[in-house]
Amino acid sequence: MKNLAILISGGGSNLQSIIDSTKNGVLKDIAKVVVVISDNPSAYGLERAKKENIKAVAFDYKNMDKKAYNAEVYKTIKESKADIICLAGYLKKIPENIVNEYKSKILNIHPALLPNFGGKGMYGHFVHEAVVKAKEKKSGATVHFADENYDTGNIIIQKEVPVYETDTADDVAKRVLVVEHEIFPKAIKKVIESEV
Repeated sequence: MKNLAILISGGGSNLQSIIDSTKNGVLKDIAKVVVVISDNPSAYGLERAKKENIKAVAFDYKNMDKKAYNAEVYKTIKESKADIICLAGYLKKIPENIVNEYKSKILNIHPALLPNFGGKGMYGHFVHEAVVKAKEKKSGATVHFADENYDTGNIIIQKEVPVYETDTADDVAKRVLVVEHEIFPKAIKKVIESEV
């Protein structure tokens, strides 16, 4: 059984899909979520964790010294005895000491087909707006290993969705989110079973 630490910044719908899959999906009997950490004390994902009796911790990134913030996150991950760290809509860069210690054990989900539409500032709605503006015929989601840069780590799994001419960024976002919920647990399973 592998312990998962999930880092979030917002609603936590990917967190929920991971929790659900540990109960009755692809992660059943092989993984459990031991801690949820947020940089945003009002993130709804913290409520999701509490409902499931999972330890939920928030550090107020905006009002903390960055070194102190990173130290607290590191300490919380260590104390949870996490084997794998999942960035489920977590918008902060992972500090180097955590990246180095958890090489190939930090997974991030990105709402596009990397290497396209990745990098600094490319998250959430900004990604879908860029996809629509570029008149792309397809988008999708990518789970990849996180490293010290934004969206550059090796890809674990990707899945495409079509983009239609009449689509708004919201239309694309909805379609991509369905795929995110499907592939994130699968990617975690791949890492656990084959140590990708």
